[in-house]
This record gives sequence, structure tokens and C-alpha cells, in this order.
Amino acid sequence: MKIFSKEQIYLGDKLTAERQKITSTELMERAGVQLFNWLHVRMQGAQVPIHVFCGIGNNGGDGLVLARHLITHGYNVHTYVVNCSDKRSKDFLINYDRIKTVTKKWPILLSCTEEFQPIDANDIIIDAVFGIGLNRPVVDWVKSLFQHFKNSKAYTVAIDIPSGLYADKTITDENAVVWAGHTLSFASPKLVFFLPETAKYTVQWEILDIGLDKEFQMNTETESVLISKHEVLPLYQPRDKFGHKGDYGHSLIIGGSYGKIGAVLLASRAVMGSGSGLVTAYVPRCGYQTMQTALPEAMVITDEAEDIISNIVYDLEPSAIGIGIGMGTEKKTLATFEHFLKFNKSPLVIDADALNILSKKKSLLKLIPKQSILTPHPKELERLIGAWESDFDKLAKAKTFAKKHEVVLVIKGAHTITIFDNKLYVNTTGNPGLATAGSGDVLTGVITGLIAQGYDSLHAAVFGVYLHGRSADLAVENFGYQSLIASHVIEYLAEAFLDLFKQPEQELQPDVAETAEQKDDEINI
Repeated sequence: MKIFSKEQIYLGDKLTAERQKITSTELMERAGVQLFNWLHVRMQGAQVPIHVFCGIGNNGGDGLVLARHLITHGYNVHTYVVNCSDKRSKDFLINYDRIKTVTKKWPILLSCTEEFQPIDANDIIIDAVFGIGLNRPVVDWVKSLFQHFKNSKAYTVAIDIPSGLYADKTITDENAVVWAGHTLSFASPKLVFFLPETAKYTVQWEILDIGLDKEFQMNTETESVLISKHEVLPLYQPRDKFGHKGDYGHSLIIGGSYGKIGAVLLASRAVMGSGSGLVTAYVPRCGYQTMQTALPEAMVITDEAEDIISNIVYDLEPSAIGIGIGMGTEKKTLATFEHFLKFNKSPLVIDADALNILSKKKSLLKLIPKQSILTPHPKELERLIGAWESDFDKLAKAKTFAKKHEVVLVIKGAHTITIFDNKLYVNTTGNPGLATAGSGDVLTGVITGLIAQGYDSLHAAVFGVYLHGRSADLAVENFGYQSLIASHVIEYLAEAFLDLFKQPEQELQPDVAETAEQKDDEINI
């Protein structure tokens, strides 16, 4: 799914109106109708008080359309206009006049000075105050209004984006943002829904189709893409009936040190679980017995040193190499890593201590093969690119780094983001259970195994991140967040692959009771 920028969304609205020969007011009506349909299917006429807070721009206009349809369908609606400016949009004014034709209970104009209207914890708040066009801090009274929403504990539904949240930059005052339980976004989700600093402002989000021009949606290239099953399924490479293990690549995992052989074991198991035909582990001598015993499917090469990687030498031509897990940063390890980079010709997945070595000696970055994959967690990323001021600053620096060194950068987190050629691929799978020792080692193994099978670096990274997260999602159903361990993720890789081809169960919509009094049919656009 494409993640449109706010400028692209404005353009999409404009092109839709022109090509479909409708007015912006009619497009706003579509948006309001879809908002109403979403609520109506879930509420079925329930008389819970609904407080619709509208700004005086187009987001507020959407709120007025929604309020009008709720009123005409018999809902218990209280409509407010946050009237803190004289700059009202044309479509807001049109819909302000329209709502006054369907009720004697006109919207309450809030002059941003009066006391707040009481809201019960069992009520519903509709946030239609500000949209994606907000570009300045909110005034103190509005900030207090947003805190009133939060303190009421009423369920809050935001229209398009939680008010006070910017579409293209982070905020400095969390009290100046609406905390939404659900955000109903038009056209596409917003990038801020997936970033650590701003994701907390909406618990759930959902896309409403307002009929934007199909050509615009298909042909517009976006900087960010949301990765789900729909996006990764075309990447899957089926196996040939007459294929053999040599057709699916030979992966080499290099790493480990005394007390950290488990990292190589996890990565090697994940290599096999992702489909690589062969795997060899290169470990210190202390890891030989562990590897041969715990993973009989793997071949093992040992370093000349007992406890560390000191001299990387092997006699094979690996299809892909994962390096760094549990490797340590001893002086000899650093030296042999540098020597390895000078002579290596195989595709690389670089993780953990190999990243830390690169951070200590950044001149080594020029030795990395083009399109190598780097998989840092936040602290490792900071060592590579320097500190950042905000999530958007982090992404800008990460894009610059990836572009300069021509690498694929996988920024691990709740929504892992893969960066290549100035484009962001935002993952949708995974859960808090992955905050456990060894989960990163498993990811390194999965991606290495995919490259060995012939996936290009970008596809291996995007697909590998998705499979890793999806496996954890399936495993957590049996183990819970606290008890999920890295080995479980490997065990459920098979389920993650099979899940790619499962058809989603058809969602059952609740029956709509047709009554003349409440006009309970959904409105169709």
C-alpha cells in the first residue's frame, strides 16, 4: 500500500474532482458518508452521546457532513465548532449551512474562551478539528480541549489524522495532540502512524475509500510503501519440482565468541527455516561441538582461535554471507573482519558486532559490496549515522547514509523500516514479543537464506522482515508476548510461509435493522 504525502493527497483530491467532474464539496460529502457508514455499521443506532468537534477547515467540514448524517439517522449527536480563527474554508461554510437545515440543535460555536462541555467516559468523541494541513502549534485553549478529551476517557475517533499531529514532522508537546483510539484515514495511512515518536497517538487506524481517481492512485510514485501480505506475495519464489539443495544456495554464517555461540546457532537455524539449501557456520573452536550437536543440518568450520574469530579462512563459494552475530569486537576480530571485506565477493548481511566494528572504523564502509544489507537496532544505527533530533531527522540521515554507501538499510523496531534508494518500506508484521534476546540473529538468518536462494537484496530484506514478524505474530498466539523467545520465531517460519497462501475469512457484517424511524440503511456513494 502506498503512503501518500500530504502534497500528493491534495493533488489526488484536485485531480479526482477534475476527472470525475465533481466539486470539492461533493468529494467532502463522499468522505463524510464513508465516515458515517463506518460508525453506523458498528453502532446500529445506539443512543450513546456522540460529540463531534469540528475545526473550521476541510477536516471540520468532513466532521459536519458526518454529524448531519448521524442526526438524520436518529443518533444522539452534539456538534461543536472550534471557532478560534476567522479563516473558514468554503466547503466548511457550505456544510455548516447544510447541518442547520436538518436540526434545530445547531452546532455550538466555541470561541476558545469558555469552559468545556462535560463528556462522560461512556460517550464517543469525533475529532475533526485539524487535518493534515496543520503547520503550526495549537493555541493553549485548544491544547486544553485535547487534554479534556483524554481526561474524559471517552473513546475518541480521529478523522484522517489525530488533530495536532503533523503529517510530515514530529511534534514537541504531546499535550497538544489528540490521543485517538481509532483513526479513519482517507486514501492512505500517514507515515506518522508508524514512527516511534508519533505512533502512540492512534491505537488503531483504518483506510476509508472515498473514490480517489484510480489513475492517480496507480501511477503516483510514493516515497513510502506499507508492506503487508499483498506486497510480499508477488516476491515469493516457488520451488521447482526437480530442484535440489544446490539450487537453493549455500549460506555462510560468520560469528560467535565464547559464551555467544547461541547467536550463530539461531541465525543458522533461521537460514534453514527460510529455505536455503545449505548452511555452513564459521565459529571459534569453542563452538564446534555446540553447533554439530544442536544443528545437525549445518556444516561447521572453526577458526584457529578457541574463543574469538581471529582469522576468517574458508574454502567454499557461499551464495550469501551473514556476519557479525555474537562476534565481539576484539582487536584480532576487527583486523580479520577488515581483511575479509577486502577479499569477499559474496552478498553480505551485516549485523550486530560487524556493525559496531564499522562504526568504530567508518573507512571500512567503502569496502562493503554494493547492495549489502545492514540490520541495525536503534543504538547501532546511531553509531553509524550519528544522533538525530527526531524520527524524521533519523530517516533523512538514514536515507543519506544508504544512498551514499549504496546499501539496503534495515532499521529494526516495532515497524521495521527498510531503506533503499531513498525509498522507505514500512513493515506491518511483528509484535512486542520480538523484544527478546536473539530475535535479531534470527532476522539475519532469514534474510541471508533468502539471498542465497536468489532473491535480490531489497526483496530479501523486505520479504525477510515480513516473514520474521509474521512468524512472531503466529507464535505469540500460543506463547504470549512475555514468553515468546527467538527459537519460537524460527519454529513458526513454516506457518508464516503457509500463511502467504491462506485466503482471508470473509468478514461478517452485522445485519442492518431497517426501521423507518432511524433510516438504518447505509448511505452508498
